[in-house]
Amino acid sequence: MLGVIINPKSGKRAYRRQRMYLWNLLRDRNIPYEYRVTRYAAHAIELARELVEDYRCDEILVIGGDGTLSETLNGLMRANIAPERRQHLKLGLMPRGTGNDWGRYWGLTKNYKDSIERFLNGTGHPLDVGCVTYWRNHIEHHRYFINSVGFGVDPLCCKLAEKLKAYIGSHHVNYLFGLLAAIWAQKPIPMDLLVDGRLLVSKPLFTMNIGNGPYSGGGIRQNPEADPQDGIFHAMFVCKPTLKQIIKALPNLFNGRLTDLPFIHAFTGKDIRLDTPEYLLFEGDGILNQIMGPCEVHCIHHALQFKV
Repeated sequence: MLGVIINPKSGKRAYRRQRMYLWNLLRDRNIPYEYRVTRYAAHAIELARELVEDYRCDEILVIGGDGTLSETLNGLMRANIAPERRQHLKLGLMPRGTGNDWGRYWGLTKNYKDSIERFLNGTGHPLDVGCVTYWRNHIEHHRYFINSVGFGVDPLCCKLAEKLKAYIGSHHVNYLFGLLAAIWAQKPIPMDLLVDGRLLVSKPLFTMNIGNGPYSGGGIRQNPEADPQDGIFHAMFVCKPTLKQIIKALPNLFNGRLTDLPFIHAFTGKDIRLDTPEYLLFEGDGILNQIMGPCEVHCIHHALQFKV
């Protein structure tokens, strides 16, 4: 059974036309399906659980942006199903959002007819999933991500980019303007950074991005070697940069050479721990979360599949 989750607020101008095209195509090909429409933030988490738990859907197509895809992923990872069944679930995407960072890696564009055909005729690719573990009142919480998770400048950039939508609409340049503003506003965070049990750095952290996929922020290549199937994260961090270093970094945001700069530190690992006593804002696939440190980031190898 195919399950479809739709975010009507993402790319809403073409929503009706795209939805009717998909319904007609599924009817003509005699493909049974259940569909749900998101009504509020994090609703896709509930809908994804319902589709796999109650309706036994084994394929989920998301019609929306990276945020809706991430919420759907969290629903699939939290669903009360056997791990063996979860590994065979197939997740797909018809991009309709602003950044489209996950779709960009797989060659999915806003050509909705092409995206739908690639999903219906595609095969499942085993997919790694990231998990952020943190604690509130001594209770363990988990947030899953499919593409990347960021600390420092990254979440502040997402927060500012969201505010810009009210003034200039939903455009990927929002992330660039948000990034420029975030660089000036971000304060270094005292941090011990441990990778696979080894202390990597113990000094204030300005920004860090942990990549399962290579793109973030509307096409920025912070971790150009990241591969969502290799079982490890590719990550980068920066301690407090100088103005000269910031100016050097800006031309390399999109060309894959950002980590060539000597003040940007790249590393790989499966388990990453951030030890800090301070308040932390982090973004997972562009969705903001507020926690108090510490937190751990773990790579779950081949947790489910992506169909394309």
